[in-house]
Amino acid sequence: MKKLTTVLIAAGLIASASACSAQQQLTTAETCDRVGVAAAGIPQNASQTATIRVANAIRPIESVASNDMKPVVTAILEFLDEQAKEEPKDAAQKSEREAKLAELGAAYQEAGTKYGELCRG
Repeated sequence: MKKLTTVLIAAGLIASASACSAQQQLTTAETCDRVGVAAAGIPQNASQTATIRVANAIRPIESVASNDMKPVVTAILEFLDEQAKEEPKDAAQKSEREAKLAELGAAYQEAGTKYGELCRG
């Protein structure tokens, strides 16, 4: 009887551990809520540290975001990651970075619009 009890307890622990570790996809509403909470930390004049902090708060959401929100979260992260990088000293690299920021900025604006449609509208 002790062996059966031990086996059942072990099986229960394994099942509960695997259930806890399995990431489940969020609904669009849940993704909106999580992104909203994380994005609330973006100040108007974002410093590099604040940008990194917000990106790191959003980063875990990307893997579990709903299918509708995944491109939004990805665009936000790509923009924040690029914005958080050090300013290059070389003029050519600076120009290249500005072009990349402009491109990612446009995607970031589109993501903001999509976020508004999905989460507020």
